[in-house]
Amino acid sequence: MFGNLGFSYIGFLFLMMLFIPNIIWSGKKPQGYTAEKENKVLLLFERSGEAMTCCCSLIFSNFNVHEWTLWSLWLIAAFILMILYEAWWVRYFQSERKLSDFYSDFLGIPLAGATLPVLAFLVLGIYGKVACMLIAAVILGIGHIGIHLQHRNSIV
Repeated sequence: MFGNLGFSYIGFLFLMMLFIPNIIWSGKKPQGYTAEKENKVLLLFERSGEAMTCCCSLIFSNFNVHEWTLWSLWLIAAFILMILYEAWWVRYFQSERKLSDFYSDFLGIPLAGATLPVLAFLVLGIYGKVACMLIAAVILGIGHIGIHLQHRNSIV
C-alpha cells in the first residue's frame, strides 16, 4: 500500500521532466498572467499535492524499473504522458505565449499543461502500487487542474 522506502531514480527523472520546463517558464510567462484571485482552497490542494507528489516520487523505490511484465505497460504509459507533457511545453515555448496558449488543449487532452503531469503521476502510482502517490496525484489534480480551469474560464 505505501511502498518500499528507497530512492526512486524514475521518480527523480519524472520530477526533472516536470521542473525544468517550469523553471524556464518562470522567465517566459504568458502575456497578462497573474496568480492573483486564485481560489485559496484550490491553491491549498495544489500546494499540498505538489509536496506529497514530490516526496512520494523520490522515496519509494517501487517506481524503479523491475523485471519486465505486462504491468510494466503502466510505466510506459506514464512515460508517454510525460513525453506528451514535454511536447506541450515545446509547443507553448514556440507560440506567442498568450494566456490561451498556456491554457490550451493538446492532442485532444484538455488543459494539457495541468492534466498531463497529473495523469502521469497517477499512472506512475498505479505502476508502483503506491497508494500515497495515488492520493497525492488526486489532491494535486483537484488543485492544479482546478486552478488552470479557473484561469482559462476567466480569459474566455
